[in-house]
Amino acid sequence: MKVAIFFGSKSDSETMKKSADVLREFGVDFKAYIISAHRAGALLTKTLKQVEADGCEVIIAGAGLAAALPGVIAGQTVLPVVGVPLECINPGKSNGLAGVDSLLSIVQMPPQIPVATVGIGGAKNAAYLAVEILAIKYPELREKLLAFRKKLYEDCEKSSEIDL
Repeated sequence: MKVAIFFGSKSDSETMKKSADVLREFGVDFKAYIISAHRAGALLTKTLKQVEADGCEVIIAGAGLAAALPGVIAGQTVLPVVGVPLECINPGKSNGLAGVDSLLSIVQMPPQIPVATVGIGGAKNAAYLAVEILAIKYPELREKLLAFRKKLYEDCEKSSEIDL
């Protein structure tokens, strides 16, 4: 396993699955965990020790509302942590802040304990960033990333001219 994906609630699965999809696309091994930093801190600590022992190299952590999970993880490991602020919506209701609360909670980490932070709901970008981090060490992953970027360019080039 090269990447561990953490999030605090089953309701976040749909968004965080987007990270898993990108990692699969690049052939990156990962495991996912639903563990609340507030409700199960001891389990989180135990699981972090295990993922480190299993060779994890990057952690993606999605969280909403107070969004403590990425910061709590970053405080317990020296592995890079990529935080995904989540918009918490209950069926038919919003918490009124549309994920801005989560974004600010994750991005405003104290000095010396950074969390790389993507945009609200940016689980795909979190995985792309994890792939970039891993590509520093793994040449075959770097080649896949370069091919992916080349295809993005070519697709853009094909559709850059338009008749109005």
